[in-house]
Amino acid sequence: MNGSFIEFLRRVAHLCRKELLVILKDPSSRVILVVPALMQSLLFGYAATYDLTHVDYALLDQSRSGASTALIAKLDGTGVFRRAATLDSPVQIAPIVNAQEALVVIQIGPRFEQQLDAGEQAPIQLILDARNSNTAGSAAGFVGSVVEAFNAEWRQRHGGAQAPVRIESRAWFNPNLETRWNFMPGMIAALSMIQTLLLTALSVAREREQGTFDQLLVTPLSPTEIMIGKAVPPVFIGLVQSTLVLLVTLLWFRVPMAGSLLTLYTGLVFFTVASVGIGLSISAVSANMQQAMLYTFVLIMPMMLLSGLTTPVSNMPRALQIATLANPLRFAIDLVQRVYLEGVGLLTVWHNLIPLFIIAAITLPLAAWLFRHRLV
Repeated sequence: MNGSFIEFLRRVAHLCRKELLVILKDPSSRVILVVPALMQSLLFGYAATYDLTHVDYALLDQSRSGASTALIAKLDGTGVFRRAATLDSPVQIAPIVNAQEALVVIQIGPRFEQQLDAGEQAPIQLILDARNSNTAGSAAGFVGSVVEAFNAEWRQRHGGAQAPVRIESRAWFNPNLETRWNFMPGMIAALSMIQTLLLTALSVAREREQGTFDQLLVTPLSPTEIMIGKAVPPVFIGLVQSTLVLLVTLLWFRVPMAGSLLTLYTGLVFFTVASVGIGLSISAVSANMQQAMLYTFVLIMPMMLLSGLTTPVSNMPRALQIATLANPLRFAIDLVQRVYLEGVGLLTVWHNLIPLFIIAAITLPLAAWLFRHRLV
């Protein structure tokens, strides 16, 4: 039993070595594996922007007065803000922000109306979930315009030179509201997926086009062994590319990492294996490299758009939100951003690991079955 298992490992190791040599032997292939990840991470880091669609907010109105009700009515009337929760105590603020149930929390003090009637400035506190930095900044700007309109009406009715309501903002997880603080951690998963998916999809298709796949099938290697040998090198390369983007994020853009590398790479391993499973399934049904590339590029754009990287998943139509459940990139980006910016542990992001495990558990056996019943 031990001898057969050792022989199994030896054959898989030889196949892995052969795959890595094929990938790394060509100088142009080595350039393609490294340069795009570096260039794209730099370009996305500088050029990325977000647009505001709608904002979930939570309200802590300790005044419960006519003035505070009028101010919030103006906010609700914009059509941009949707109240996700009405809070009763300041201790409820942190849980609702950490759970990403509200992008903005508005806290109105108990003396809000009395301060306005006395001609004093009445502060309201704006707490922003700055993990989505540009959206948070845009939301703060919208709140500011609503407050300005309220101030103008109040001065018109009651007089006074100074603005009666003053906003005090606090941005959590990204104090300076820098876009790349949100975007670059997401690119750790997104950029590696593009290369890993393409590399894996071309794996079997390349062998079929070169005529060596039939020779591989008649070797003593089983379809499972072939699948493992084809999967391990792309997983390794995907993790290396994630590391490159991580280093760019840390050392070039100086985005501080709050979480654990162990937690981060645990999530990246799950994600990369799931991506490789999708790539192997594409490769198994592709008769040549042209088909593999076509299928891959058809998938990559929807996966990027449905990942939540550029548009929050909560802003998408319900049908598209359901479609994102089959997208490993959605769960990987959420995991990486929370680990990187919040410093959460595995117990907090386990709900992202389970879908990645399910996707891998479906696609890898599917790829093995397609190897056995290949459509040529």
